[in-house]
Amino acid sequence: MDNSQIDKPSYTYQAVYRYLLDRIEAAPCDVEQRLPSLRELARRLSVSVSSTKYAYALLEDEGRVYARPKQGYFIRTRAPAMRGHHSPSLLDTVFASARQPGMLALGSDAPAMMLSLQQPLMMIERELARQYPHSLAPLFQPFGEPELRSVLADRYTRSAQHYWSADQVFIGADLRSILELSLRALDLEGQVALVESPCNWAVLRQLQAARMTIIEVPLGDDGRFDLQQFHRLLCDQPVRLAVLSSAANVPQGGLMPAADKQQICRWLTEHAVWLFENDGYGELCFHASAPRYRDFADPDRLLVFSTLDKLIGAEAPFGYLLCRQHNERLQQLFLERAFRLSPIRQKAIARLFTSRRVELHVKRLRPMLRQRLQQLKALLDVYGQGCLRITEPQGGASLWLQATRPVDMRRVFERLLAQRIVIAPGELFSQCGLWRSHLRLCCTVDWSKNIAFALQCLVEAIQAEAQTP
Repeated sequence: MDNSQIDKPSYTYQAVYRYLLDRIEAAPCDVEQRLPSLRELARRLSVSVSSTKYAYALLEDEGRVYARPKQGYFIRTRAPAMRGHHSPSLLDTVFASARQPGMLALGSDAPAMMLSLQQPLMMIERELARQYPHSLAPLFQPFGEPELRSVLADRYTRSAQHYWSADQVFIGADLRSILELSLRALDLEGQVALVESPCNWAVLRQLQAARMTIIEVPLGDDGRFDLQQFHRLLCDQPVRLAVLSSAANVPQGGLMPAADKQQICRWLTEHAVWLFENDGYGELCFHASAPRYRDFADPDRLLVFSTLDKLIGAEAPFGYLLCRQHNERLQQLFLERAFRLSPIRQKAIARLFTSRRVELHVKRLRPMLRQRLQQLKALLDVYGQGCLRITEPQGGASLWLQATRPVDMRRVFERLLAQRIVIAPGELFSQCGLWRSHLRLCCTVDWSKNIAFALQCLVEAIQAEAQTP
C-alpha cells in the first residue's frame, strides 16, 4: 500500500481498515493468524496509533478479529466458502465483492463518509480518557451509558405529550443485536411482520432470522402505499408487527404524506399491531418538518430504533431503541446479552450531542448529500441514454433506479464485476423477488474515481442484458 496515500487525516482509519481487511480476506480461513500490534502497524503504514486502534475496533465489532490479553489481535477462523448449490447469497456476494481491492462500489451507503465526526469524537474521547482512567475491570453499563441514554431521550422528546425518559432507551452493539432483542422481548419471533418494500436488507435479514413470516407492501413511485391494499392485509392476515421508515422511505426515497401516516397508525392501533419505526435515516430527510409515524402512533405499541453510524461514522456503530413498554423484559435480555461497549466512546458520543456538534453536523451534511445526489443524477441524465428511470429522493444518500426495459439486475451486477464495478441490485431489498429491474446507487462513492465512466459501463451492461434472449 502506498503510504503517501494512506495518511489522509479524514480517512486514515478507513484506509487502515481496508488494508487489514485485505489481509484477512487473503489469509487461510481455517488457520488462526496473528496480526501486527497497534504500534507495529502504525509504524508500517506511517499513521497514528489511534487510527490503527479504531480500525481494529471496527474489525473486532464485526467479529473478524479478536484480542488476546498481552498477545495482540488474531484473525478469527471461519468456515470455507461453499460452492455449487450452496453458494453464498446475492447479498453476501455483493458485500464480499465490494471489499475486494480495486473494486468501485456504487452501492455502498455510508452518509458519514461525506462528512465525518471522527476527529471531534477522537478529541473528546482523549479528554475523557484522562478524566476516567482505564481500570483493570471496566464497569460496563448493561443498557448503555446513562449519559448517552439521557441525551437520546432528550433528542426524541418533542412535547409534554411526546416525551421519553432515559430508562426507556437501550443501547446495543449494532442494528442486528437490538432488533434481535426487541423481537424476543415483545414475543414477536415466529409471528407475521408487514414491511414496506423496498426494505432495508439488514431489517429483512433479522426478521428472517427470527423465523417471521414477512409480508411486503410495495411503495409507489410517489412514496405512498396503496392504502386499501394495506388495510386489507391487516384485516386478512394475523399481522403482529409493522416495520416502517420514520421519514423518507430509504432506499426508495419517497416521502409519505402526513394524512397517510396518520391513517396507517389508526389501523395499526385498531388491529393491536406493534410499530417498529426505523429512524436510521430520519435525520437525513431533506425536509426537516417531515411527519414521523411516531407523531401519530399508539405510544404503548411503538418502538423506535436506529444506529449512530449514519450520522457519526463507522467509529460509532452502536444501535439503540426507545420503547415505553416491556422495559423489564428488555432489561432482562440486555443483562443476559451483557454487551461490552466502550464506556468512554459512549460518553464521547453523548458530548457530541450536548455540545450541539451533531446538530450542526447534520445541517451541513444534508445539503452535501443533496448536492452529490443531484450530481449523480446529472451524470445519469447525460450518460443514461434513456435506460433508467430515477425516483427523486427526499432524503438519504441513494438513488432508486428502474430499468426502462425489463432487465435482471442480478445479471447486470455479474457483468459489471468483470469490470471491477459493484452495484446493489434491487432484489437485495426484497425477500420475495420484487424489484429485479431496480438498483440502488449511492452518492457516497469515491469521487476521485471516474464515476462518469463507471455509469457508462452500467448503462452498457444494462443495454447488453436487455438484448440478451
